[in-house]
Amino acid sequence: MRLYHGSNVLGLNVLKPQVADHDRPYVYMTTIDSVAALYLCNAVEKPYYWFPYGFDETGDVPVYHELYPNAFKEVSEGVSGCIYVVEANDDQYIPFKNIPCARLGIVPIEVKDRIIIDDAYEFLQGYIRQGKLKVSRYEDKTSAQLTYWYKMVADYMREKNMLETPDCSYARFVRDKLPVVWEMLSALR
Repeated sequence: MRLYHGSNVLGLNVLKPQVADHDRPYVYMTTIDSVAALYLCNAVEKPYYWFPYGFDETGDVPVYHELYPNAFKEVSEGVSGCIYVVEANDDQYIPFKNIPCARLGIVPIEVKDRIIIDDAYEFLQGYIRQGKLKVSRYEDKTSAQLTYWYKMVADYMREKNMLETPDCSYARFVRDKLPVVWEMLSALR
């Protein structure tokens, strides 16, 4: 199966499982190249991640959700990296239950091809023109839509006890870009 992995690290010939958000090491891959490109654009420092995307009503086209004004451009402009392409056998990965297009590589997988990206914002514009990516702009969201997303962020922060670690990269990002979420979280204390 052809799979894609977005990374800011250039020059990889083998994708090796790494520990991230889960209990064991994985290579995070996807069946959709435009989704891999989104993973170049992390707005927070590791070990945390900020990729607010979902899929359109067909379930086929990824949609990046801006949760503050001009977020898409801010997180992607000037970002460089690479989309690695692999041909993985069924015994090299497992499905990721929360994201249908995602696959978790469980062993090292050889890179077959790569797409070098100098500016993710410009590159992603091509996907938008091709209909392979949509952006749901902040200013087009209803109050209910924003509240839905903000509640998800607050729930994640509560799960990770981020009120106790207010200087971690994710908490700093939320205080700076989504102060209403920080206020929601603090009020529930």
